[in-house]
Amino acid sequence: MTSPTPPPWHVTDALALRYAEGAAAETDAWSLEKHVESCSPCAGRVSAAVRAGAAGPALAAVRAELLASVGHRPAPAAAPAPARHPLGRGARIWWAAGPALRGSWVVAVALVLGGAFALAYGAGFQGARSWLLAASPVLPLGGVAVSYGRHADPLYEITAATPSGGLRLLLTRTAAVLAVCVPLLTAGGALLPPVAGFPGAAAWLLPGLALTLATLALGSFVGCRAAAATLAGGWLLAVTGPLLGQPGAGTGGAAVLTRYFSGLVAQGSWAAAALACAALLVLRRRSFDHLETR
Repeated sequence: MTSPTPPPWHVTDALALRYAEGAAAETDAWSLEKHVESCSPCAGRVSAAVRAGAAGPALAAVRAELLASVGHRPAPAAAPAPARHPLGRGARIWWAAGPALRGSWVVAVALVLGGAFALAYGAGFQGARSWLLAASPVLPLGGVAVSYGRHADPLYEITAATPSGGLRLLLTRTAAVLAVCVPLLTAGGALLPPVAGFPGAAAWLLPGLALTLATLALGSFVGCRAAAATLAGGWLLAVTGPLLGQPGAGTGGAAVLTRYFSGLVAQGSWAAAALACAALLVLRRRSFDHLETR
């Protein structure tokens, strides 16, 4: 005997109304958002509930601007398109990750890489690889700082009021930042001239992950910008400060970087720090729902 197939689940009018008002439970909101990706009637029901609310006019203006930015052209009036999710898949991806991948931060990462290659291959500076390795762990912090909050996101007031906002959205944008930094900085370090005794090009990954998670955890108390600035400043003083007193290609520079990057003790400590910050972030996850000024 086989158990009967449960009836298909759909969004009710009451759930759509609670979601539009930002009052739906987090698990209900996640189920709704996943369901409307493949169910046009429910997507239309949720869209109608949102448009009927107090934020309807503002959302309509934002929707029109987003659709225009991704090249959407409305169907002719005589042949309306069937109900679909309020935003296309491309627009939803850009809304989730877009602020993390635009602005001066991406330019800064490109300038750091370009400067390292110019010093190494143009000026013959043998310490370029060590300086890139020292700077790599803090570069993602800048992307995190400018990817979430009123100062960075024109849709912040809207996203902060929905279950999709808060830590869930911040983690999505942090992942987008790391998706840019990890391959670029690791490949860039590997392509620079090697120096005997220096850590490998991928040695920055665990320190970078730990500092990124520490920024999110500290950001739950003081905001992402203040957390990123504090941790980046501390890192630069601790790591690049000693490098300033070392010969560009000497073994002293290797000793400074080895202390932070090489060996089981150093890497194990960064892994433990990353786990501790992740645990604190889970405990503080609700604090990101209303960080309206950070």
